[in-house]
Amino acid sequence: MIIYVDQKAGQAGDGTREHPYLTISEAAARACPGDEVLVAPGIYREAVDPANAGTEDARITYRSEVPLGAVITGAEVVTGWEHVEGDVWTARVKNTLFGECNPYTTLVSGDWFIAWFTAHIGEVYLDGKALYEVVTEDGVFHPVPSKMAWYPDDSLLTWYARQDEAADETVFLANFGGADPNTHCVEINVRRSCFYPSKEGVGFITLSGFTVKQAATQWAPPTAYQEGMIGPHWSKGWIIEDCEVSDSKCSGISLGKYLQPNNDNKWLKWKYKDGTQTERDCICQAQVEGWSKENIGHHIVRRCHIHDCGQTGIVGHLGGVFSVIEDNHIHHINVRQNLAGAEIGGIKMHAAIDCIYRRNHIHHCTRGIWLDWQAQGTRVTQNLFHDNCLPYDHLLNEEAFAGIGEDIFVEVSHGPTLIDNNLLLSDVALKMPTQGFALVNNIIAGSIVGLCRGTWNGAPNINSDRYTPYHMKHRTEIAGFMTILHGDDRVYQNIFIQHEAREGLLAYAEATKDDGWGDWNQAVGTCVFEDFPTFEEWQKKFEGYCGMGSVTTDRYYEKLPVWLGENVYCNGAKPASWEKNAVIVDKPVTWKLEEEDGRVIFTTNLGEVLPEADVCERFITSDILGEAFEPEQRFENPDGSEIVFDEDFFGEKKSEPQAGPFAGDIASETVLF
Repeated sequence: MIIYVDQKAGQAGDGTREHPYLTISEAAARACPGDEVLVAPGIYREAVDPANAGTEDARITYRSEVPLGAVITGAEVVTGWEHVEGDVWTARVKNTLFGECNPYTTLVSGDWFIAWFTAHIGEVYLDGKALYEVVTEDGVFHPVPSKMAWYPDDSLLTWYARQDEAADETVFLANFGGADPNTHCVEINVRRSCFYPSKEGVGFITLSGFTVKQAATQWAPPTAYQEGMIGPHWSKGWIIEDCEVSDSKCSGISLGKYLQPNNDNKWLKWKYKDGTQTERDCICQAQVEGWSKENIGHHIVRRCHIHDCGQTGIVGHLGGVFSVIEDNHIHHINVRQNLAGAEIGGIKMHAAIDCIYRRNHIHHCTRGIWLDWQAQGTRVTQNLFHDNCLPYDHLLNEEAFAGIGEDIFVEVSHGPTLIDNNLLLSDVALKMPTQGFALVNNIIAGSIVGLCRGTWNGAPNINSDRYTPYHMKHRTEIAGFMTILHGDDRVYQNIFIQHEAREGLLAYAEATKDDGWGDWNQAVGTCVFEDFPTFEEWQKKFEGYCGMGSVTTDRYYEKLPVWLGENVYCNGAKPASWEKNAVIVDKPVTWKLEEEDGRVIFTTNLGEVLPEADVCERFITSDILGEAFEPEQRFENPDGSEIVFDEDFFGEKKSEPQAGPFAGDIASETVLF
């Protein structure tokens, strides 16, 4: 059955074509398995709470009749602004508008949020663009450009809110930079979500073609109930497709964790257990409360345009398992730098078990993809990453938190994590305080940092290694816990292109060289693996040793082996001295990325260089990559089948083995998207 919604219908209806409902919420209360809710263009200022789940064979589909024409927003318009002086205006809003949660008295907070950032979950928007919150009224009357914002001039448009308790009103002061707010659209966040079930287990929902924006979402760490403007709330089988998702205070789409009342932001509230220990508690508790392959995850997020969110475009912990994130355009996440903490990225996912991230375009985020804890059976393939780092050199020298990022960050996971056929073009391509990863057929124009770092809890005088879980093959059940030994990595048939190091980044690297996290290495290539053993060297440590008796040994806690081969090095990129079949290209390699008429074009002379440089002898396969050490799981498809790396960035078959992500002769200009 089709249920019709049209907010312009004028009077309440019964959901028929002739008499549509006025709100999506009315339809969501009625829709049953197999139904389609068809929504006419218009602005729907509501928090849709789907009451019923679909089934695997009979989904419930919510569809915008005109692509992006139906807008679900968590904001309300504020009118009646009164001029104060200069560019400053004021308005009052009755607090009854906000219901149970006033976004302008609720601070952003949670585990791993940097608490010296004072921010509320509300925002003020001028013609759809968020202003910057300031902590004093003076910041409205005398705005100063933010030292951390990517676009400092934008930060001169500011707002401040206070409470008039006697009138039970929120009073806004805003600097609109010369605009008259009474002749523009000014909105404020009112609702915590836009399309999100209040109860768990509302699965097999499709959300298709909507514009979704402007919600007062809370910080979403892995140890808390993870909010988003859109989300399945601990269920199975959602499809979120062809949507534009923007301007969430924290996270746009949440595939994340359900509420554990006894363990919700416990580190922040109780403090006696380290955050990583409460994280382990969350995971083990979830095991006995229904977290399984049969019940949770298996979501698809595809062809969405996700941008201008404060914390993440997509966030998740536990709830995003067995999911596919594909063909999305994710950009300008956290660029306002008005939030800071350890949970930020275009995509930030804990427990990415058997997840696939493919054909996404991720750029201008302070971090592209962050796979944190339990990346196992994860594949990142055929994506374009670029400009995932602060763009202004002067910011890198500020004492304030700079939020330096990279294209991909994999943290304290045991693998297998497969990164193949991507273009990684930011200054820092990979941050890898982890083990059990494979890099195959990528173009890597940034450095690899963080090897053998960042795997402890930060205790200055006591050993505080982080023990993280690994899982049964292609399952959620925990197989064991182990600290990160480092290594167990494979790097085959990539093209490394040394970049010219920026002065600001070099200065920042020098200033933070002892922080224990990022070495901010600027040398591109596998030279960072120089001190790792080969398999043959590692294996010799166990010869003649039966593992019995009380003889002490370090061999079980030393670095694991690394496999390198058939990589190509350009513009001074450096291989490890022991790499087999490394190819050094003497000719200068040039490349640039441009956007023209909506197309993303990669221009390079690699095609002139590689034919004489490429000596790849075989297609890399799952059998060649072998098993990740701790979980004893192959680098393979989620169904256990073998991967043969004979397809390129576009999915085209390669006629013969070839380094990099392109098949055949590389054109001087290649349209990527």
